[in-house]
Amino acid sequence: MNKKKENLYGYIFILPWIIGFLGLTLGPLLFSLVGSFTNYNVTSRMDFIGFANYKEMFMYDDLFWTSLYNTLYFVAFSVPLTTIAAILISTLMNQDIPGMRVFRTIYYLPAILSGVGVYLLWMQLLDPSTGLINQFLAIFGIDGPNWLFDSEWAKPSLIMMKLWSAGGSMLLYLAAMQGVSKTLYEAAIMDGATRVQMFFRITLPMVTPIIFFDIVTSTIGSFQIFQEAYVMSADNAGAPENSLLFYNLYMWIKAFNVFDMGYAMAMSWILFIIVLILTIINFKFARRWVHYEGD
Repeated sequence: MNKKKENLYGYIFILPWIIGFLGLTLGPLLFSLVGSFTNYNVTSRMDFIGFANYKEMFMYDDLFWTSLYNTLYFVAFSVPLTTIAAILISTLMNQDIPGMRVFRTIYYLPAILSGVGVYLLWMQLLDPSTGLINQFLAIFGIDGPNWLFDSEWAKPSLIMMKLWSAGGSMLLYLAAMQGVSKTLYEAAIMDGATRVQMFFRITLPMVTPIIFFDIVTSTIGSFQIFQEAYVMSADNAGAPENSLLFYNLYMWIKAFNVFDMGYAMAMSWILFIIVLILTIINFKFARRWVHYEGD
């Protein structure tokens, strides 16, 4: 079989993926780019209005800045905290003691539970009057906050909920830690290194590729926060006082409540640019701290 026929058969096999990519990814992507420069509202034709959507977004829409601030706040705290929590939990789960498989399963379970079910559960836990968290704090004489009903505590409540599901990343770190060569630890012990020194000088450097992967994916995922705020702020989206009005939630309101699709498309491209810039920065600085075994 000559090379041309091999290439032809190869393209035939990947044709379903190509059709899916063009029809379900690239097509909608280009449509949203064009639509961001129009006043498209589903029911009318797309009239070109230039940069009017972007001008309104940056100069006149205070809720745009509020939603962006709320999202950046969530990303800035949830990504580092969940990463640190996952590393610490995986370190504990990497110990060779009886029954450790049971504990690994317990810590991983929150990562596989259904999203909406988890949010409803946390709404019960965070209830200021009957929630178990405030009842537990009351045992120590602490008057628990209103959590989701207080604008100062609403976002920290979601961050705390995010920490609860750190077991998903724990599995990645645990696999990476178990892949570290035992000879490195044996050599360190012979040199008189302590457990803390081995953790910071051997374990962490060897799992930095996983840390980097987790940071990049967690950052992208955190910018897409939507379900939590949509479910937990009930009918009053973004309440209390717009403290849970995250970027994706506000974009959804513009698209499907107000039917200002052109404006929502413009918002989606701003979010794409922000995430792209942060991802490039992460890759740029990764050269300074990510260690690959082959380097």
